[in-house]
Amino acid sequence: MALPLYIPSCIHTPVDRYHLPPHDQPLRIQIEGPLIAIQRLLPHISWCLDISNRSFPQPAGPELARLAYQKLYGRDHPGDLVVRDEYLGWIPEKRPEELIDYYGVTFDHLVPADDSNPEVLQINIIEVEDDNGVYANTWLLFAVDPGEFIGKKVLAVPRCCQKRKGTQDRWRVNALVDQRVHGWETLKGAKEFGKCN
Repeated sequence: MALPLYIPSCIHTPVDRYHLPPHDQPLRIQIEGPLIAIQRLLPHISWCLDISNRSFPQPAGPELARLAYQKLYGRDHPGDLVVRDEYLGWIPEKRPEELIDYYGVTFDHLVPADDSNPEVLQINIIEVEDDNGVYANTWLLFAVDPGEFIGKKVLAVPRCCQKRKGTQDRWRVNALVDQRVHGWETLKGAKEFGKCN
């Protein structure tokens, strides 16, 4: 059974302007976290990890973006939600086609096509079940009671409520999208990419 995604209210007063942002604010959103937590959100999603036959985005990408959009804006996305980039964290000891342990997806909300440097909201999915909340209570600016999450919901926290400041989030996320767009245009003419069934 899929667990719900939970994004808590901002702990700051006044609240951060991008933590549960206004509907009319253009924003590039990246949500990422440990694969084990994402699988609790999307237990029936298949993964296409074979390098010779990998599609972009992974089937989980649009679904994770859709969940994040619903939680941020309190409604379904009004149109086709476009995934702009994704991150797959490969386990270095394994062959690339074998295993990932981290996944992230980037999507846009009202960002004009010619805006290469929009504002960015970074959201991290925080694994609570695997370590009984130790990581959460070390790196978040608020206390986490594991009993509120284990087997019940998956915690996702915008950067403003984390101890990590993310001073390069905007540059990093926009650079990765730019690289994906220009790299994809180059590769698209060079060869056809396979799709997973």
